[in-house]
Amino acid sequence: MSSGKKWRVLPIVTATAVVLAMAACGSSSTSGSSGSSSSTKAKTVGVILPDATTSPRWEANDRPSLTKAFTDAGLKSDIQNAGGDKAKFGTICDSMINEGVAVIMIVNLDSDSGGACLKKAAAAGIKSIDYDRLTLGGGASYYVSFDNVKVGALMATGLEQCLGAKAQGAGVVYVNGDPTDNNAALFKKGYDDQLKADGKVKILSSDKSGFWDAKKAGVAFDGLYTQYGSKIQGVISANDTMAGGIIASLKRNGLADKVPVTGQDASVEGLQRILAGSQCMTVYKNTNLEASAASKLAIDLTKGDKASADALATGSVKDTVTGKDVKSVLATPQAIFQDSVKKVISDGFQKASDICTAQFAAACTKFGVS
Repeated sequence: MSSGKKWRVLPIVTATAVVLAMAACGSSSTSGSSGSSSSTKAKTVGVILPDATTSPRWEANDRPSLTKAFTDAGLKSDIQNAGGDKAKFGTICDSMINEGVAVIMIVNLDSDSGGACLKKAAAAGIKSIDYDRLTLGGGASYYVSFDNVKVGALMATGLEQCLGAKAQGAGVVYVNGDPTDNNAALFKKGYDDQLKADGKVKILSSDKSGFWDAKKAGVAFDGLYTQYGSKIQGVISANDTMAGGIIASLKRNGLADKVPVTGQDASVEGLQRILAGSQCMTVYKNTNLEASAASKLAIDLTKGDKASADALATGSVKDTVTGKDVKSVLATPQAIFQDSVKKVISDGFQKASDICTAQFAAACTKFGVS
């Protein structure tokens, strides 16, 4: 029992009382609040996070944001991490379905394994939410994320801003995210469309992938540098993790701080590199906005209030496999440069104490990060 109350042994217990006592003990959760009304006490939202390596955000930001949002909403939550293991992802999904979660929310590892989970949930009558990544062909009830094409567009305009007067004719290469991740395609669409529409830079290479991994991104960039050398004057890196590997490669080639590199996720390391001048910018996606939207959707879904859930949707995103539009709540991302790192701190997304270590203390003071 989650309430922690001790039962007294009564001399006489009626059959009805026994049944009621058993029902009261039948609900439990790994996190969340039991301080809600009786109508929501037994409702649990199951959440599957993908890993702890492709981005630090999943454990450092999304887990606490989601836990707080569900707790504040009076919902219980069972948040687990698949650790990058598709088999474990499936096992967690099966367990949550068998335990009777009211809503299941996933960040897929890929659309095949994610879709298998969503289809099992649908067969069990459980509503589902794709969180951050759309599961192609999965048939999720709703999708909560950021405007990921906009994320890519911000990287493009951010890189142009960092290039300044040198943007015209500058050679640019892409190091894209994992091709199995639909978000990677949306990010690329955003920065590719924006750069082509602006017509300033020259795109030297657009197809290399870093698979959300710093080492793989560094190797990919090594190959690009071997091919293009000094023609590379700017790099679109699809996230901060990969930017770290790319910047390490630039340093090995004597180009530290000379070639602007983008990123996203506003990670501690990414923000430190921005303050130090080795990374051009990042895109900040405040997970509190995603988590809040997800919790509001989950409340309506646990109540069976489809009309209210539909009303929360700010638009839709097309599932390119099924051709169907998925009702979506899309939050707005923000570009972060040296003079706006403090915004990420003031929002509570990152801590100044984590960013402003000895090596970066002077830069923090210079740009008002405290």
